[in-house]
Amino acid sequence: MPLAVCSTPIGNLEDVTLRVLRELHEADVVLCEDTRRTRILLDRHGVKARLESYHRHNEAARTGDVMERLERGERIALVSDAGLPGVNDPGARLIAAALEAGVAVTVLPGPSAVETALVASGLVGDRYQFVGYLPRRRGELSAFARELARWPQPVVAFESPRRLSTSLAALAGEMPERPAAVCRELTKRFEEVARGTLAELAKRFEEAPRGEITIVLGAVPVTRAEETGEDELAAVAELVSAGVARRQAVDLVARLTGASRNLLYRSSL
Repeated sequence: MPLAVCSTPIGNLEDVTLRVLRELHEADVVLCEDTRRTRILLDRHGVKARLESYHRHNEAARTGDVMERLERGERIALVSDAGLPGVNDPGARLIAAALEAGVAVTVLPGPSAVETALVASGLVGDRYQFVGYLPRRRGELSAFARELARWPQPVVAFESPRRLSTSLAALAGEMPERPAAVCRELTKRFEEVARGTLAELAKRFEEAPRGEITIVLGAVPVTRAEETGEDELAAVAELVSAGVARRQAVDLVARLTGASRNLLYRSSL
């Protein structure tokens, strides 16, 4: 039997799919991050299932046992507290082990805090970057904020409510006028989507709020100096074909033309 990776609601318990409910009902065992939290979901929908814990503190020790059971043909479903296992939640280790051992893995999609926040923010673009949780240490956070300031596409990040004010202040310090949104308690009763510039949001959330937090940074408008034309790309390609390292070629062309190094590098790949 394949390992069934099941997405669960990020808040509202009615957001679970019929396919996930059927899989959880038919599974021999459901591995879950918190058995109490998963039991609330299953009781709400009248699903009886045997639950076992599988979380970040025991996944290393339990993966071997789970693999043996999968190879014996047990039907095992994997869930996390919210969303899809393996994306900033336990599960990636077991999924990788199953694939390496030749055990089939089937993914049952469902709610996503990343995409829900992106659409709710009104800042969606053709591309976006998901960066998981923002760094906790102040120095790493400041360095990451400087890096994000150079990324023109929308960015989605998770953050804890108690660290939100610190993170927003660091982001606003590098890009105060960048449009952004703080999405709190998505799909829940007290859902809130606060929109504004990073400077405005940093001021608004000086006090820590409650609930689950997702931050969205809007796209950065490309200025004329950042536009990358065919001539610049052709110059980089010519230097690379002559044996110059791509990054060195990009640096040289950027200095001579004023084009954005980051945009020029990405466009030349």
